[in-house]
Amino acid sequence: MNNVKVYINSEAVAQAAADYIFQKINECVDKKGHCHVVLPGGSTPARCLEILSKESLPWESIHWYPGDERCYPVGHIERNDGMIRAKLFSQQTKYENSFHPIPAELGPEVGAKSYEVLLKDINTMDIVILGMGEDGHTASLFPANPALEDKRSVVPVYNAPKAPDERVSLGLSILGNAGECIVIATGENKKEALEKIKKGIQLPVSRVEPDVWFVDEAAFNI
Repeated sequence: MNNVKVYINSEAVAQAAADYIFQKINECVDKKGHCHVVLPGGSTPARCLEILSKESLPWESIHWYPGDERCYPVGHIERNDGMIRAKLFSQQTKYENSFHPIPAELGPEVGAKSYEVLLKDINTMDIVILGMGEDGHTASLFPANPALEDKRSVVPVYNAPKAPDERVSLGLSILGNAGECIVIATGENKKEALEKIKKGIQLPVSRVEPDVWFVDEAAFNI
């Protein structure tokens, strides 16, 4: 693990990550005129998005994409797109059209193919922000799941080890090819996975080869 930033608690992590993302988005827009950003689910990332929603970002030049979605109907309380809309666009409602949700309600295969069409003209994502599960999964790429080895940019996920078992996820081919990859991981329940990664054990999140990790003291032994 390179470039690990450790903070006292999850709130400090959310603030520091938001500050870093703010800087990176502005640098990207200054250089390219636009920025494509992949977003995670999860409680600390949600707080990070809430902080970002109040920032004076170049909103008109940013496109946002969820890293994965659960195959629930549109509007379901456990879909990531609902959280992203509620947190990131709470202060920026006129820019909601720059958010591109995954149509996971169509099912894993159709949803993945449909989203792959949307992404076909984007060579690389500029910034990928990821969370991490207790087992080291990221987006909906779980250990030993066939989706992890799928080479497509958007992959159908079946038999996920946590509900729902059907999902759609961006694949390693696009997550691992970003201009900048950031992982946010907090809480004592993440400690075991982070210890494995420090020892060189390959988990889905480490296979993305993150550029920077934002973690709290509960998750990371210094």
